[in-house]
Amino acid sequence: MVDSQNTPARQRPSIVSISSYLLFVFLACQVISLIITLSTIGKTRDAVRDAYAASTVDNADQVADVFFAVGLASSVLLLLFAIVLAVLALFNNQGRNGARITTWIVGGIMVCCVGVSLVSGAAGGMTAGGESAGNGPSGEEIQRRVEEALPSWVSPVSLLLSVISLIALVTALILLALPKANPFFRKATAAWEPPTPGASYPGHPQAPGQPGYPQAPGEPGYPSSGEPSYPPPPPANRPDDTPPADRPGSTPPSTS
Repeated sequence: MVDSQNTPARQRPSIVSISSYLLFVFLACQVISLIITLSTIGKTRDAVRDAYAASTVDNADQVADVFFAVGLASSVLLLLFAIVLAVLALFNNQGRNGARITTWIVGGIMVCCVGVSLVSGAAGGMTAGGESAGNGPSGEEIQRRVEEALPSWVSPVSLLLSVISLIALVTALILLALPKANPFFRKATAAWEPPTPGASYPGHPQAPGQPGYPQAPGEPGYPSSGEPSYPPPPPANRPDDTPPADRPGSTPPSTS
């Protein structure tokens, strides 16, 4: 068997590409949400502080600061998770199954977070409908003051971004789980191709234009001149090669 050096690259299914695009849409929504939060969080803190101005609740002056810190930290955390998902989308496009599994884990956490935020925003905020503690402002009063302090477009846009984020994220996770995407995330195997005549193989040196053959162990090599070799001719008889006269059979017979 011969491993092909030109194994064709796996073709990425369209559902994997669409899933990655949706994860980038989720990132874009979180970036816009953070910008809106940074531009309005100061007014929100001032509205909460004014609502607690005449309150005798313990640490009432710190409630606005806690509200500010929690709102800002939540937006930044969502953005960080969105960046992680965007990076995982790049690895998903390369067919890495570990990245797909991590996307499901991180994406599942984000679905819960965005879902809770969406339900809270649709219900009119976390402070809406709350009971007043002591002589402190009620949740409805706080929500009213916050809505008056913020531009009228903030709440609808924030709600729309949450809806788009949730739909994009859930759809991206579902697309990655479809059976059509499974072959792309399997480990690629080397293809086999028949040997090519005249190809060189490891351990067999090849001369230019001719196939090479290994030399047998223990046999010396001789250079070839291109002409066949012949054994040397036998030596001619010399005078000193005549047998001696006293040797039997060396005297010629008598003719008498």
